[in-house]
Amino acid sequence: MNNGEYESDRGNIADPDSPSNESRRAFFKTTGATILAAPAILTSRKSSAQLLPEEESLPPSPRTTPWKKELPEEDEPMEQADLVGSPYPPQGEANGINGECGRDHHQRWDEFIGPHPLYADMADTYEIRATAIDDHEYHPDYPKQLVWNYVAQGSSGGRRNPTIRARYGRPVILRYYNDLPANHVGFGSPEVSLHLHNLHTPSESDGFPGDYFSLTKSGPTLNGPGGFKDHFYPNVYAGYDEFPKSPSNPVGGDKREALGTLWYHDHTLDFTAPNASRGLAAFYLIYDELDSGNEHDPNPAALRLPSGAYDYPLAFQDKRFNAEGIHVFNELDSEGTLGDKVTVNGIIEPVLKVASRKYRLRLLNAGPGRFYQFHLVTAKNVQQSFTYIANDGNLLPKPLLNRKNVRLGVAERADIVVDFSAYPLGTELYLVNRWEQTSSRGPKDVKAPGMKVLKFIVDREPDEPDVSQVPATLRPIRRPKAVEIANAPVRYWRFERNNGMWAINDRFMNARVARANIALGSYEIWELDNPSGGWSHPVHIHLEEGHILNRYVNGIEVTVPVHERGRKDVYVLGPNEKVRVFIRFRDFPGKYVMHCHNTIHEDHAMMVRWDVLG
Repeated sequence: MNNGEYESDRGNIADPDSPSNESRRAFFKTTGATILAAPAILTSRKSSAQLLPEEESLPPSPRTTPWKKELPEEDEPMEQADLVGSPYPPQGEANGINGECGRDHHQRWDEFIGPHPLYADMADTYEIRATAIDDHEYHPDYPKQLVWNYVAQGSSGGRRNPTIRARYGRPVILRYYNDLPANHVGFGSPEVSLHLHNLHTPSESDGFPGDYFSLTKSGPTLNGPGGFKDHFYPNVYAGYDEFPKSPSNPVGGDKREALGTLWYHDHTLDFTAPNASRGLAAFYLIYDELDSGNEHDPNPAALRLPSGAYDYPLAFQDKRFNAEGIHVFNELDSEGTLGDKVTVNGIIEPVLKVASRKYRLRLLNAGPGRFYQFHLVTAKNVQQSFTYIANDGNLLPKPLLNRKNVRLGVAERADIVVDFSAYPLGTELYLVNRWEQTSSRGPKDVKAPGMKVLKFIVDREPDEPDVSQVPATLRPIRRPKAVEIANAPVRYWRFERNNGMWAINDRFMNARVARANIALGSYEIWELDNPSGGWSHPVHIHLEEGHILNRYVNGIEVTVPVHERGRKDVYVLGPNEKVRVFIRFRDFPGKYVMHCHNTIHEDHAMMVRWDVLG
């Protein structure tokens, strides 16, 4: 072994065709040279492909007049559906006789629910459907067009891409139907796999890329197709076996491991980028006693951060549109299609009207390929300050005050608090991206004034006094001990370009083969290395957050930025960068993945399966 790299992860280039997925991967492989020469950009509305030049010379998206559409003043939570009263309530085993796909048995179902189907009031229950919608309006200057969205059922009444708000200690059952048309033509694949990024989740509910399904097809790691799949989220803190439930710990697990801002998105093998870019992405927010989601909370332990209508999630996606204003994406080119328009919650250049008070803004880079450095500026481009409280869904130990910008690689999140009471009514502010990027390989320079992507208007006084706060301490953190770091096995992963595709340790993704087997309850140091001088990779590791121990640029150790000193699940590797990450593997055995969350790179094989054995 060299540099701690396990022998099982070394060797010659493996065949990029997964034996379980030959037709899909072989199509990429055999058509790649032709497509790269004259890539086919598949449109959302047309049944035929348009031949367009390569990404760097694509014509720009048509101009749009900014600030024509408003976002709702409040992001209302998704309401529950009655799954217990359905003809087939959720159960531990896959309900194949009633049309569920062939998933594995829900881990720890008997422990959290019991040896029976779900009873009333034992969990929060939701139902969503992946649905093709043909009248979405990204902008009034563009025609209404096809998107794929998660559509809420039950009392939520067809809400698109709804936000789920959950609580630690209260399980969630999410019933997920695939209603996408089997005869779909254009970019994207009508099979689906839903990943809740990055809840501490049993493997069979994690949205493993090979677990995709439809009525007629199933992925290589499922036991058969179906029309729906039940996901079981226990909503316990990581470390559940190490810190068992007790009167002083009623949820179970390590309270220091709590998450806050999560999101769910499609994770279908080879098609994550086009499927999520079509619109299969939404928020999952989770609260506990500390981050309770109630600024009026009388509990002295509660942080009382801005809540309710003033706790607002914002998802950013880059998209490209053709001359007719139709969304286009090249899923066959390993460079993908970098968007030159940025949607915010599905809208180009929207307006958000805010009250004169503090807001918690949850910023998500939902991909597929653009990086952001956001600045809050006035109409005259004067930078404003805000408070940075969470990174990758994890509250920081202490708030970072008077920040002027926040950087987001693909899939990174940042929670910031902006106090709009500092501005007179009628003030207009803008969220601006100043990180310049011309290809999906990664960002380049930071340049002002940047691209305005969202406009705020302070247009009213709040309905009641603002009692929210940002305390001087947020959530304590459990850092690895020196003896743990010294004793941890080191596993080396190299992210690189290979034969026109993206590889990890010289190999391409194979959904059926685990490249690492890790003992349940153990911990390791993972070295994530990007020796390339031209590409950036935001690396996401499923199941567990980690701690960055060291960062290196060109082999020289550099200071870990202060916002990365909490727990993270996405680790941005710039050109010639390496990070060392300490990770624990707890509570749920099974199959998981690590991948570049530039989903274009992921779809072109920069992903690896690893298993937790217990």
